[in-house]
Amino acid sequence: MRIPRIYVPQALRPGLEIELPVQAGEHIARVLRMERGHPLRLFNGDGDEYTGELASLAKRSVTARVLEATPSADIESPLRITLGQGIARGEKMDWILQKATELGVARIVPLVTDRTEVKLDAERAERRMAHWEAVIASACEQCGRNRLPELAEPMKLADWAARLGDEAGLRLALDPQGDVRARGLDVGESATLVVGPEGGLSEHDLATLGQAGFRGLRLGPRILRTETAGLAALAALQAIHGDL
Repeated sequence: MRIPRIYVPQALRPGLEIELPVQAGEHIARVLRMERGHPLRLFNGDGDEYTGELASLAKRSVTARVLEATPSADIESPLRITLGQGIARGEKMDWILQKATELGVARIVPLVTDRTEVKLDAERAERRMAHWEAVIASACEQCGRNRLPELAEPMKLADWAARLGDEAGLRLALDPQGDVRARGLDVGESATLVVGPEGGLSEHDLATLGQAGFRGLRLGPRILRTETAGLAALAALQAIHGDL
């Protein structure tokens, strides 16, 4: 029996009846055609998971009843990675956020760099943030994470780099001309990785990051696209001192 795993952004406790998010409710009612009483797995991002069941299926609302909290293994990576991602266009950004979540990043910061082509005014930024949060939540539903990576508000690269503290750990910026290779890294317990948008990081971006203690990381002899480069670097870091 298929048991859907659903992210619900609210407090959960046994006995509570909750309304499921619209997209999840429509998928259960119209696509999966499940009936009342069907078992569910529910989580809200705080690290716990709950068993539940479908309580009602109305035309505009699907509700679930929370039954009990269930023990769940901690599958968070021992390596705390922050991904500073130059904002990419459209579905590329969605892909990056989805796969970075699956690879266990702890925090994602959308960055405005010299070569960022996506322009976000306040209204558009709010819509994109809501969309990106939904992408991350869906990725957690799929991969089994009970904690959502933190998604920061979009920031200019220079402003963000100037505010970093000791918690940033090892600081790396992807650079095809960089002098650091992944195989020789001493990663430690935390790392911050910066990836440029479609056009990569400019010399000015790299200089700004260099002043903030970042080293240029080179991923082999081939130039990778933004949607490939960051994920390859994340996988390498996880393999060195994470959970791969």
